[in-house]
Amino acid sequence: SCLQTSLSIWGWGSLGLVLFLANFGPCTMFSFACCILCFVGGGLVIIFLFGKSNSERYLEQCEHSFLPCTSVGIPKCIEEMKREARPIKIDRRLTGANIIDEPLQQVIQFSLRDYVQYWYYTLSDDESFLLEIRQALQYALIQFSARSKETDWQPYFTTRLVDDFGTHLRVFRKAQQRIAEKGDQMKDQAEELVDTFFEVEVEMEKEVCRDLVCTSPKDEEGFLRDLCEVLLYILLPPGDFQNKIMRYFVREILSRGILLPLINQLSDPDYINQYVIWMIRDSNCNYEAFMNIIKLSDNIGELEAVKDKASEELQYLRSLDTAGDDINTIKNQINSLLYVIKVCDSRIQRLQSGKEIDTVKLAANFGKLCTVPLDHILVDNVALQFFMDYMQQTGGQAHLFFWMTVEGYRVTAQQQLEVLQGRQKDGKHQTNQTKGLLRAAAFGVYEQYLSEKASPRVNIDDNLVAKLAEKLNHEDPTPEIFDDIQRKVYELMLRDDRFYPSFKQNVLYVRMLAELDMLKDPSFRGSDDGEGESFNGSPTSSINLSLDDLSNVPCDETVQLHAYISDTGVCNDHGKTYALYAITVHRRNANSEETWKTYRRYSDFHDFHMRITEQFENLANILKLPGKKTFNNMDREFLEKRKKDLNAYLQLLLNPEMMKASPALAHYVYDFLENKAYSKGKGDFARKMDTFVNPLRNSMRNVSNAVKSLPDSLAEGMTKMSDNMGKMSERLGQDIKQSFFKVPPLIQKTYSDPDHCRVAAPIDDNVDDNIPLRVMLLLMDEVFDLKERNQWLRRNIKNLLQQLIRATYGDTINRKIVDHVDWMTSPEQVADAVKRFRDAFWPNGILAETLPRRDKAVRMRTRVAGKTKLLEVMPDELKHIIGAETTRKGILRVFEMFQHTQLNKRMVYVFLERFLETLFPQNKFHELFNKLHSRSKQMQRYKQRLHSTQAPSLQK
Repeated sequence: SCLQTSLSIWGWGSLGLVLFLANFGPCTMFSFACCILCFVGGGLVIIFLFGKSNSERYLEQCEHSFLPCTSVGIPKCIEEMKREARPIKIDRRLTGANIIDEPLQQVIQFSLRDYVQYWYYTLSDDESFLLEIRQALQYALIQFSARSKETDWQPYFTTRLVDDFGTHLRVFRKAQQRIAEKGDQMKDQAEELVDTFFEVEVEMEKEVCRDLVCTSPKDEEGFLRDLCEVLLYILLPPGDFQNKIMRYFVREILSRGILLPLINQLSDPDYINQYVIWMIRDSNCNYEAFMNIIKLSDNIGELEAVKDKASEELQYLRSLDTAGDDINTIKNQINSLLYVIKVCDSRIQRLQSGKEIDTVKLAANFGKLCTVPLDHILVDNVALQFFMDYMQQTGGQAHLFFWMTVEGYRVTAQQQLEVLQGRQKDGKHQTNQTKGLLRAAAFGVYEQYLSEKASPRVNIDDNLVAKLAEKLNHEDPTPEIFDDIQRKVYELMLRDDRFYPSFKQNVLYVRMLAELDMLKDPSFRGSDDGEGESFNGSPTSSINLSLDDLSNVPCDETVQLHAYISDTGVCNDHGKTYALYAITVHRRNANSEETWKTYRRYSDFHDFHMRITEQFENLANILKLPGKKTFNNMDREFLEKRKKDLNAYLQLLLNPEMMKASPALAHYVYDFLENKAYSKGKGDFARKMDTFVNPLRNSMRNVSNAVKSLPDSLAEGMTKMSDNMGKMSERLGQDIKQSFFKVPPLIQKTYSDPDHCRVAAPIDDNVDDNIPLRVMLLLMDEVFDLKERNQWLRRNIKNLLQQLIRATYGDTINRKIVDHVDWMTSPEQVADAVKRFRDAFWPNGILAETLPRRDKAVRMRTRVAGKTKLLEVMPDELKHIIGAETTRKGILRVFEMFQHTQLNKRMVYVFLERFLETLFPQNKFHELFNKLHSRSKQMQRYKQRLHSTQAPSLQK
């Protein structure tokens, strides 16, 4: 039906249209359309005219009404907009110090130019917005400067900063230990280290963990935004802070434009390595230190980078066309590069194969080791610690402690008697009191070790003990009263197979040699590279072998060594002129023959002579080193004469009969003639300070002599201090006894585990007792890991030295530390820091471009150079005090800590947080940071573990 209806409509419509066109024609349609348009147009014209006339009449009626006239306001606004901008006056005072304000103003100007103006001027020419931002920044800096002037920065720099660094190092050390305990189960050790590090941080801090901020860029940006907004709330006026547009602009400039790039740069391991090298740029790289780093490296990337560079240099040297004297220099350089490549290859193969061995155990099974006499062990604090551990294992500790206690008694007695003699000369009489104290101390030693009640008791001839008891009862005590028994105890430790002879066969003896730096580093046999160039690197000898290669060397190897000085010359190094002697060395064994040249100064000969005559006293009467000459020592005639005398010295030294008489001498000779930079080991100061007891005795005597020359008023005070020092050494033996006999665990833990608290936690902040110095000493303990192992003696020496420093120079050292902090925070140093920041971000006033990441090989070689520099700059005295191996491990641990970007960020944020807590103590920044870090995954896991462990106890 619908279809029929639609068809009918179309039908009738079509019929009507056809009839209309048939009657009127096609032109009628156009005429009809024109009529309609004319009708509509005429109507619109009439309406317009009528409306205009009515509007004019209405406006005339309202001319005097309340509405303002608009014909004047609009042109005035246009006129104001067309006027030129007035010059804006800016108050450039910020901190009150012109030397700081000028670079700060430049930083503000550059920041606005490069972060705001470059896009703002495309939107508007009005500078009022820029002015508002600049004034807001300046106001914030003024408030910041005012807060800084009111803040005492000494506790932050001397205590909190050092404590934060030491705690960061402690967390890193604990993380390394946990990974080592897990074995080889990790696929990515670097990632596992980061995760383990933040696990330990939660256990250490207990309230905060910074894993999200350090590992997630998105969370890091959010953290900086929140932090900058809080700072703006504190520093800006309320009106400016409520302006959201300006606040967000300033926040983004501070967080993303300044803080984030700065933190990223400070956290970059490559930047830190370059900065370390720059800081110690004055020290020359030592060949031996460089080879030690290569041989100790466990990073294949480092080894491959060094190997590639050495190969590149090798190809360059082989391409040179040289003749004459230059060819010898080139050959020596080629030999050195071949040696480096061979060491790198050997180390890479061992790391890739995963066949790392216990080098100490391997060395313990190797027969040819240096022999350190017992008398040297007893006076060297590093060696004594290992011997003490061994004596404790064998049950002979009583003999060793008796010997040490007698040494302490002798020092005390000598010092007290010297002071007593000085008082008697001045007419003061305290003889009975002093002798009574000495008698009491002597009876204390007797009761502890020799009486029937002593436990354990030193087993010695009863006749000697009876004679000693008789002397104690009827004679005044003397410093030498125990000498006879002490000599017998020494002979017992020396001869008895249970003690010193067995100690030389124990693994502790090898560890002792490593700490004394008497186990040399890797060397390799000569080889031919297939192109006619023989490799004459370091000669192979039993003591010079690496611990990795000891198992490959036969113990019955016979070596013949011949050497003579072939030439001499004068060198000029950085303005220093000295003579240099070229020694040609021939080494022959059953399988090969080698020849090389090494270069030594007269000072090297002198140090070598001092070393062997100290070790082998009988050589002092046989070997005579040519004497020194102060003036005209560079004359050609004198150098030829000295060359002849040194040649005679070498021939006598290398005489086979001399070697047979002192078998251990060969190790020292091989080390001296090796083709490497000669390491003097101990400096003159270290050689003079080679013992622990003797320096203490000398200090006692010096104090006593100083007391004699002082007025009575000062002498009395100095005498009290000297008495306290004597009591310290007297207590040394008692402390040894108590530490090993009265306390079953060697270090009995008190209220908390010190490894799970901050480094400076044991220090009471309310007691102003040389806190900066004490924190520095605690940091030294943490760097070199003295508390981790059973190093009782080292800790006691440190404690004794700390007491001596506090008794004598503690206030002076603390004053120097405080003065240095004042210098660091002075306007000149702050201005210098601002200028360095400005020049780093805007060199020559232009925004620095983001530098491309350096090539991996370059970064790896920078790491090697940084480690080499750090080992080179370490003083020999430090190695002598705490041991070469401990020093090396401590330095390398600190360096390794800086090779992880996430961990570096954590340390930077810790420093920043402590800085803000110190600057704004009233704003509860500590609670704020805990809230900002509350989303940490590690923190949530720690709370879950803590809750799961506490729930069962609460139920019980």
